[in-house]
Amino acid sequence: MNFKLYKRLIFICCFGIFVVNCKNETQKEETETAAEWVNLLEKNNLDDWIVKIKGYPAGDNYKNTFRVNNGILSVNYSEYNDTFNNTFGHIYYKKPFSNYKLRLDYRFLDDQIADGEDWGYKNSGVMLHCENPKNIGLDQGFPVSIEAQFLGGNGVDERPTGNVCTPGIHININNKLVTEHCIPSTAKTFHNDQWVHVEIEVYNDSIIKHFINGEKVMEYTKPIYGGDYGTPLSEARAGEPVKSGYISLQSESHPIEFKNIEILEFQD
Repeated sequence: MNFKLYKRLIFICCFGIFVVNCKNETQKEETETAAEWVNLLEKNNLDDWIVKIKGYPAGDNYKNTFRVNNGILSVNYSEYNDTFNNTFGHIYYKKPFSNYKLRLDYRFLDDQIADGEDWGYKNSGVMLHCENPKNIGLDQGFPVSIEAQFLGGNGVDERPTGNVCTPGIHININNKLVTEHCIPSTAKTFHNDQWVHVEIEVYNDSIIKHFINGEKVMEYTKPIYGGDYGTPLSEARAGEPVKSGYISLQSESHPIEFKNIEILEFQD
């Protein structure tokens, strides 16, 4: 056999083996990465979730507000008879988290219920580092938490999404303590009913980042309990770092849907 031809055949075989091994390693990494993400709606029901609505005890899904169908968690007011009556609600995943990446998609639908607050128009969000829903007061409207706020536009005015609001908590932005309740992000306004993709990175009591459709729109650090929210938790632990908590989704008087709710936990 020609020696040059022999060398070429050896090279081709070795290269082929290398490509196959690389492909197998890539597939393995992709499989492992996919396995680390947990679908919080995998059961396609509310078994792993706790509902808490103002005026009602934890576990009472008042007027079937929160529903799951075909992998979509919806906030629905069809049984309210056009009367919201400030029954602000939240649905909490069953366990707390500390270091993680959360991703989901949301979209606003239909019209706001008739007597909802003006600010409640196309207003919802995901609450991070929430207090335990079983410890929330019967008539407490919102948990002590950090809210990644979702807003929709009215077709005319600018209304960025991905903001941060802080009931019972203070945060730092650019190394300065911020005590305002809500701080706007750099995100664009979404006026229609399109799905919007959200990713949030939470690193204990260190750094939290919001991403909208892949673009970072908000970053803040060092959350601590505090402010004039007036709950037992925020008062008793004022000044302490907020290191972990539950995740919840809001019911604030405008119908909304959530899907692809997944979490990837990091090592502490």
